[in-house]
Amino acid sequence: MRGIIALVVAVVLVIIALSSVFTVRETEQALVIRFGRVVADPVTQPGLHFKMPIVDEVVYVDRRLLSVTTQEEEVITEDQKRLVLDAFARYKISNSLKFFQTVKTDFAAESRMSTILNSALRRVIGTQQMDDVLSGERANLMVAIRDAVNREAEILGLDVVDVRIRRVDLPENISQSIFRRMQTERQQEAQRFRSEGNEQSRRIRSVADRQVVELLAEANKQAEIIKGEGDGERNRIFASSFGQDPDFFAFYRSMSAYVQSLGGSNTSMVLSPNSRFFRFFNESEQEREALPK
Repeated sequence: MRGIIALVVAVVLVIIALSSVFTVRETEQALVIRFGRVVADPVTQPGLHFKMPIVDEVVYVDRRLLSVTTQEEEVITEDQKRLVLDAFARYKISNSLKFFQTVKTDFAAESRMSTILNSALRRVIGTQQMDDVLSGERANLMVAIRDAVNREAEILGLDVVDVRIRRVDLPENISQSIFRRMQTERQQEAQRFRSEGNEQSRRIRSVADRQVVELLAEANKQAEIIKGEGDGERNRIFASSFGQDPDFFAFYRSMSAYVQSLGGSNTSMVLSPNSRFFRFFNESEQEREALPK
């Protein structure tokens, strides 16, 4: 019987001893709670620590950087332009006592931070022009959003380290409208380029056609000049030949007339045998010499 009592006492002592110590890791800090109230300063040093057994409870608070990401939100800028954006924030628990007294858990803190971040986004972006949001001013906007979030997060014992806008875009219906407008503008511009190209093509063709007509006219002019000069030279030679030997010139001219008149395979001529056209066929040399020139 005494052995059983001793065993029970030993077990109770072990339980009391185990419930009087707790361990704090490097990534966390601890609050000692007694009957729902914090009885000591937050324990921030890692290692083994002591508390009142049974009546004291330990709540662990994360010391690492935490993050919260907002869902896509449609925000109206100062110039009444609609933007779809989302952002994320990195924060840490700077005051574990305030944290425990206000939100108590990481899940509740993330929910509150998401609401605060959305509200700050709307307030800050609502005071800016769309061009400022889309330009290099975005860095200054993120600093302003971080400061606005920090002012509200401080009440919860949180410290916001950084806020980043991940994406800024136009709503889907506006994007489609802008795309169609841009497509129409590009089509109009392409049509203008084609019209200008056709006009320039017609102008070039007109100039080329005029140059062709001018070149042909000049070529025909030179050809006629050369032809006239050739005909003149030919007549000069004929005249000179006629003056040197009239009989030969008469004979040559008659032979040319025979070639031109009788050259066809179906040529038919009805002439008197005594016609002068055939005088070189019918007359003897003496008779030809006797004929008047």
